[in-house]
Amino acid sequence: MLNTNWTVISCAVLAIGLAAVPARAGQAPDKKSDPSLRDVLLAQWTEIGEKVVKLAEEFPEAKYDFRPVAQVRTFADQLRHVAFWNLYVLKTARGEKIDPAQNELPKAEYPTKAKIVAMLKSTLADATAELKKEDAAPTARRARLWITFTEHSGEHYGQMVVYYRLNGIVPPASRSSN
Repeated sequence: MLNTNWTVISCAVLAIGLAAVPARAGQAPDKKSDPSLRDVLLAQWTEIGEKVVKLAEEFPEAKYDFRPVAQVRTFADQLRHVAFWNLYVLKTARGEKIDPAQNELPKAEYPTKAKIVAMLKSTLADATAELKKEDAAPTARRARLWITFTEHSGEHYGQMVVYYRLNGIVPPASRSSN
């Protein structure tokens, strides 16, 4: 008899507990929903863009004309190149034409660290704003545009990290947070 009473009490407690839980037939427990493809692209685009900007801001202006060997771009040329392709992405995303043969911003218009950094920040911000306007699930063609140039910026970021190291400077992302 005692076991029967405990069984009834246990069932009643279980029923009350279940009644307190909202009915969610066929649904998994709440969890943060997966980000949209646009949001994933945006996170990657801004992360590498901000790393490049940080390199540009912290590299000594006196070393902006440094190049490891004669056949490669100077540090400043690398940044003018990345800024140009940020502009290319922006214009392409807007459906505007831009001549890819240009390949980098003109040195005559962007001769100083201040002008280069300002343009790099501006092109990154403008392209980022354009990416934020994309559909949550952009077409493969649109996603490819952002992926291609996110990777492109990452390649140049890696090159510029080497420029830092060759000049005896620890890149910002490699510094201790202490």
